[in-house]
Amino acid sequence: MKKRVLGIAALLLLFVLLGLSALLNVVLVVSAPFRVASTPDAARGFREYTLYPGSESSKIVHIDIEGLITNVGGGFLGSSTRNVKPMLEAAEADPLVKAIVLRINSPGGEITASDVLYHAVQRVAAVKPVVVYMDSVGASGGYYIACGGTHLMANETTLTGSIGVIIQTLNYEELMGKVGLDSVVFTSGEFKDMLSPSREMRPEEQAYVQGMVDEMYDRFVGIVAEAREIPVSELKNGVADGRVLTGAKALEHRLIDATGYIEEAYAKARELGGVSNARIVRYGPHLSWGNLMGFLGKTSADAEEVKRIRLEVGEGLFPKLQPGAVYLLPAHFAF
Repeated sequence: MKKRVLGIAALLLLFVLLGLSALLNVVLVVSAPFRVASTPDAARGFREYTLYPGSESSKIVHIDIEGLITNVGGGFLGSSTRNVKPMLEAAEADPLVKAIVLRINSPGGEITASDVLYHAVQRVAAVKPVVVYMDSVGASGGYYIACGGTHLMANETTLTGSIGVIIQTLNYEELMGKVGLDSVVFTSGEFKDMLSPSREMRPEEQAYVQGMVDEMYDRFVGIVAEAREIPVSELKNGVADGRVLTGAKALEHRLIDATGYIEEAYAKARELGGVSNARIVRYGPHLSWGNLMGFLGKTSADAEEVKRIRLEVGEGLFPKLQPGAVYLLPAHFAF
């Protein structure tokens, strides 16, 4: 009887120890992203991965801009304007960071979001070299951001350029008439519903919207002209007509400085940073306990919503544009 009691006690103790061990492992795994190595306060909260080893006294930071450029989204699940900008600021503040490689793989996006990131890149590039590497796509808003960098690179097969602005709306007036629907709108001014899809645009409305597009286009071209030292007239009479170019053609038209692969972008960053043996590191998502707990605490309904949203965003290079919003995107991405 005594042996049986001792056996049960030993078994219970074993289960307790196993439970404590499992709990400790969970705590270690969950807290790993937050155990950041000695970095400046501005960089805390980012995971830092070593891509290529090198000197511990200097590093090159790799930062990604991926997909549709927007001010919406981000957080624990992905990269957006909201966390790309803090990553740039963290790299700027870290004295060990000698240069930045900004990889862009984006067809463009919202004009304001593109402009915010362009300004952030330009500001950092005034302090430390920023080598921009455009991957599969670095067009329109993606190229707009790239113009803030110190040295622009692309693969020969990269799709870039698409210097232009687009506003899209729909018109389903005839469809409404077929099903017997009519739109009743009360406005405070004649231009308040100028992009209404339920009626044809008036000539003065078309002229007004075109004027906004032209204004933003002039800003885009001016940024390219300044960054690439190409006259505005040459751009407007040449490649700044919305066309998409390969990396090889972009080099011919002086829109980039070199073609190559990401490894050559790292080498260029080391050269410009004056550190031949700097290690290459990559920032992960900006994490916080609040974001993590919020993600882990989602209900099943929330989980279904996340799946649905991710499915829509997953259309990636073919985004569904919002009527009336202003975008820096190739025309063939708009539908």
